[in-house]
Amino acid sequence: MSTRAITEAASTEAAPLSLCSREPHVPADRLVAEMVPPPRFDGVRFDTYIPDPNQPSQIDAVKVLSSFAEGLGGAHASGAGKRRWFSKKPAAPAGPRGIYLDGGYGVGKTHLLASLWHATPAEPSLKAFGTFVELTNLVGALGFQQTVQTLSGHRLLCIDEFELDDPGDTVLVSSLLGKLVEAGVALAATSNTLPGKLGEGRFAAADFLREIQGLSAHFRPLRIDGEDYRHRGLPEAPAPYTDEVVAKAAYATPGASLDDFPHLLEHLARVHPSRYGALTDDLAAVCLTDVQPVPDQSTALRLVVLADRLYDREIPVLASGMPFDRLFSDEMLNGGYKKKYFRAISRLTALARDAKGLVAQ
Repeated sequence: MSTRAITEAASTEAAPLSLCSREPHVPADRLVAEMVPPPRFDGVRFDTYIPDPNQPSQIDAVKVLSSFAEGLGGAHASGAGKRRWFSKKPAAPAGPRGIYLDGGYGVGKTHLLASLWHATPAEPSLKAFGTFVELTNLVGALGFQQTVQTLSGHRLLCIDEFELDDPGDTVLVSSLLGKLVEAGVALAATSNTLPGKLGEGRFAAADFLREIQGLSAHFRPLRIDGEDYRHRGLPEAPAPYTDEVVAKAAYATPGASLDDFPHLLEHLARVHPSRYGALTDDLAAVCLTDVQPVPDQSTALRLVVLADRLYDREIPVLASGMPFDRLFSDEMLNGGYKKKYFRAISRLTALARDAKGLVAQ
């Protein structure tokens, strides 16, 4: 960003915040407490989901998930809390103990998953909702056995954006979900990849076929077709602004951050992805200058996580430089992580639209 832009903005307003100056520490108990639907989906319900009339699968999904929620209203499947010391351990539930929402970007899978969480008749402390990354981060913070113990008494575990990026995650999550299903926990997950196809294109999935098939056995797939609602009937995303416009908006918006995009990417490498949510605490907007294509896949995957956290928290993003649909190279968009990258483009585009109001007319 030019010195002139900073000088002109600073002459009239207080300095904005900076993501690059934040290095949050997130205690393990916060990770557990925050396993609820994010602010964007706090108020969603099945009756606020607007299905595309041209997509019957969207209407069917609401019916199936509503029935699934009603079926979780009874006693915990394991009978936890009611067994005597001499009782036999209950048998694991027969058949899939979960539902897997498979569909493209922006068909409302997270809306439906959050609606299922809200509709399940159980106290919030007995329901957990988090992204796949947040779940693996929880295991890293608590340890495997403690995570099993913490979640085993839950009625429902919702996992958003279920993806397997490496063999270690495959074995870890397969073992964790197996333990939870055995304890009677119901599962629900979303992804752009059918459970039997997880990991394809990213690692030697054939070497871990048994683990992947074990995961698939826990879920009943539910296909949801449709186009990305974030772009349905909406105008194109706004073109990037100039550095001066972005800086002026950042200084004029209380609670906004202002960072140089390449420097932010460097900072993300020093902050664990489990802390990206805390990185955005109390932000009203994120302003970025000099947006450029990301240089490598590791950097790109970190940016995907940040984009998810910003989207979850409904934080608008105002930027200069390259448009968001040019963040990732053709090689990335055709590789094993392409679904993550297209999701990030979709979400950042929506947040760019939200940021138009920050620019003085």
